[in-house]
Amino acid sequence: MAATGAERAPGRFRTHLEALGQAQKPSLNTAAYSRLVNRPAGRVVAAAAHTLGATPNQVTAVSAALSAAGLAVLALVEPRWWTGLVVAVLLAAGYVLDSSDGQLARLRGGGSRSGEWLDHTIDCFKTASLHLAVLVSWYRFGWVADSWLLVPLGFEVVAVVTYFGLILMPTLRPAPTALGAPSVAVREHPLRTWALLPMDYGAQCWMFVLLGFGMVFTWTYALVFACNAAALALALRKWWRELRVLDGS
Repeated sequence: MAATGAERAPGRFRTHLEALGQAQKPSLNTAAYSRLVNRPAGRVVAAAAHTLGATPNQVTAVSAALSAAGLAVLALVEPRWWTGLVVAVLLAAGYVLDSSDGQLARLRGGGSRSGEWLDHTIDCFKTASLHLAVLVSWYRFGWVADSWLLVPLGFEVVAVVTYFGLILMPTLRPAPTALGAPSVAVREHPLRTWALLPMDYGAQCWMFVLLGFGMVFTWTYALVFACNAAALALALRKWWRELRVLDGS
């Protein structure tokens, strides 16, 4: 649905921003960075994009371009303090716009199947490419031992399997109405949102500010990988048990 001239007027920005504040996705099980930084920033960008008359797919395209630029710098430019900052800013900016396209779609009255497909497909490319870019960087510029190349390879597997599980599980769960019981509010431990930070893509973007600092980045990256591998192991166990219960119901 195209925005009208009145909707595109700059004076409507605050109205759009307030409307988005009332139409946010649940924050349960969302890491602190996405919850406190990325979604609010994406809300501002979505309101501005709607004021300018941009479409969700256009915002998705800009998000993809920023992420691709960050990945290109990561893979092709020799690590320096400034390249790490460039990579982090480009990836984080792409992630902000990745949050904005869905919010913009809601502001415009709802998204489309093609838009959702485009968004998830680009997310998949991004997930599958990030750690390959680290691998290429380490291999090309040779400042780590060959054994360290196993770390981005392992991180690649963990990231792709995690993304697949997060996409697949909602399709296997019955709809809330099909369970025959009203939804129950779930209380979240106040520390959970911070414990999830190593698994948050947005927080991961900013670890690249250390890219030009040799083994400081290498060990930080390895620690984040270990956290993600442990989280995936726990998630796989939880998902399997959940589906076995549903099989027996």
